[in-house]
Amino acid sequence: MVEEESKEIQEEELTIDDVLYEHFSIQTDPGQSAMRLDKFLANRIERLSRSKLQNAAKAGCIKVNDKVVKSNYKIKPKDKIQVLMPRPQHQYVIHPEEMDLEIVYEDEELLVLNKQAGLVVHPGCGNYTGTLIHGLLHHFQQGPIEYQQGEDEPRPGLVHRIDKDTTGLMVVAKTEYAKSHLSRQFFERTTQRTYQAIVWGEIEEEEGRIEAHIGRHQRRRQMMDVYVDGEEGKHAVTHYRLLRNMGYVSLVECKLETGRTHQIRVHFKHLGHPLFNDQKYGGDRILKGTVYSKYKQFVHNCFKILPRQALHAKTLGFEHPGSGEFMSFDSPLASDMLEVIEKWDRYMGGSTKLNKHIVE
Repeated sequence: MVEEESKEIQEEELTIDDVLYEHFSIQTDPGQSAMRLDKFLANRIERLSRSKLQNAAKAGCIKVNDKVVKSNYKIKPKDKIQVLMPRPQHQYVIHPEEMDLEIVYEDEELLVLNKQAGLVVHPGCGNYTGTLIHGLLHHFQQGPIEYQQGEDEPRPGLVHRIDKDTTGLMVVAKTEYAKSHLSRQFFERTTQRTYQAIVWGEIEEEEGRIEAHIGRHQRRRQMMDVYVDGEEGKHAVTHYRLLRNMGYVSLVECKLETGRTHQIRVHFKHLGHPLFNDQKYGGDRILKGTVYSKYKQFVHNCFKILPRQALHAKTLGFEHPGSGEFMSFDSPLASDMLEVIEKWDRYMGGSTKLNKHIVE
């Protein structure tokens, strides 16, 4: 059975490789007879000709049992076949859509906004309407624009992204110069960003550093995973400090030394403290505390208030491309996260503890 893993990957989680390529995984049956690999795959995957498959094999894009093979390889029973193929290019038109955007700052070169939960940043992979780009086109009073998937970002220019269900600050470039200038700052990590997250469990240390490679999950390609030995994935470092201890959950502030996909979510799962109600990384079930009826109902009520991972991009700082001035922005914690924090505080009888070094 062909598993088209790329269909499961949400747009806001895509890396460049995911945008340009699609992955197929096939396991042959126990009674599979010997057959040329290219012929077998052409029969199993529609729209892929034998010539395309042969070129893919030459480029090392086809593996059997984790080893690169030639197109004339004779398949055997229970062979595990992996194929990486260029994704078909799709051209479509992005139409402006009126949208309620919370604009924090705007001038001729850039715009800073506070993104709401549930808003996909960029069109693609099933999200061809209702994205932030659609709303920005309307805000800038631009007409429809044509976009070829795989090309450079359409204007207005995104220089960074945050996940669909993560709230908080983003900067958008309005000119090509601003886009290049801001992109360089993000690439060189000279921007200043902090996030706040509610995580499961009591964080014992007031401050900490998480260093662990992050790469795509071996089986579930829409997820990321930690590779402790460092042989796979990319180097990733997250700095954190405890803001509030709420017994069964904690509020933490995070600074990213690197910017990997889902970095905060994956690193805290690795620590044994998944983000509260993070469905993708196991935070959407009761992980701390005795599961009795009243507590269980309390947690599920919190899940209803906060139906997403508890993550907010709180501060953002960068050098303005035109003036050279360093600009800093701070956004209030998202209302759903704030309500859950207050609810936990009441549940604990007002006994939740602030980090003594933090001024509220």
